[in-house]
Amino acid sequence: MTQTWFSNDPPPPPLGFTRADYARIARRGVPLALNTFGCLLLLLLLRVIEWPLFGHRRPITPFITRYVCRSAFWILGMGYQVSGQPMTGPGALAANHVSWLDIFALNAPQRIYFVSKAEVAGWPGIGWLARATGTLFIERKRSEAAAHTALFQRRLSAGHRLVFFPEGTSTDGFRVLPFRSTLFAAFFDSEHRQSAKLQAVSLRYVAPEGEDPRVYGWWGDMSFEGHLLRVLAMKRPGAVRVLFHPPHDVSTFEDRKQAARRLEDEVRAGLAEGFNP
Repeated sequence: MTQTWFSNDPPPPPLGFTRADYARIARRGVPLALNTFGCLLLLLLLRVIEWPLFGHRRPITPFITRYVCRSAFWILGMGYQVSGQPMTGPGALAANHVSWLDIFALNAPQRIYFVSKAEVAGWPGIGWLARATGTLFIERKRSEAAAHTALFQRRLSAGHRLVFFPEGTSTDGFRVLPFRSTLFAAFFDSEHRQSAKLQAVSLRYVAPEGEDPRVYGWWGDMSFEGHLLRVLAMKRPGAVRVLFHPPHDVSTFEDRKQAARRLEDEVRAGLAEGFNP
């Protein structure tokens, strides 16, 4: 079962929004919603044609997802910077988990498919988007490990690049929790061990001057709605930086535990360096 991470330090306190805050919320929130859900409708219409012809391969609709994610940062006024190169070909990317904004940050530069905990499928708004864009929903239980492995292998055979958060929960963005190795097992079967790659990704959020440095972190018992409104209401939005570490052939690792340790070390090192300030 996924355990929610709680900090020893209290999170940023809830805001009492002013009229100016609500004006910024409307100025950013309305275009963000129209852009996101308008494109979702277009994606669903195209998927009606795409699915019978291509199944899981999805040669068209991921471009809509990338457009939505790129334009979201423009609408929010946030800086967005990418260092390194996303890998090509089938495999998986493993990243530290900070916020719901991670979905936009990782989708914007590449065609990927997220692996998410099952309860996300039922969340209003986010759940609909996740299902439409091909997210894999899993139950984080040992008894489901074999089923997860089979599901991942089908996606890898379709040429997909998967993304998951091996920490199992989000944090304040200033730490990396131990990576769980279970989700790496699918890449060590005889078919994909020689062809798949694994890549670590470090996500670093930079708060605007005057804000709590952890303002973009979404953890503990924070509500999604409250955190979304806080991000929309910021006077001077901050930035997100994405660092793609060099990818590894799965065949270079002895087993899933070694792979998880290596990618965790790389993600941790990237976050500590504060790349490209």
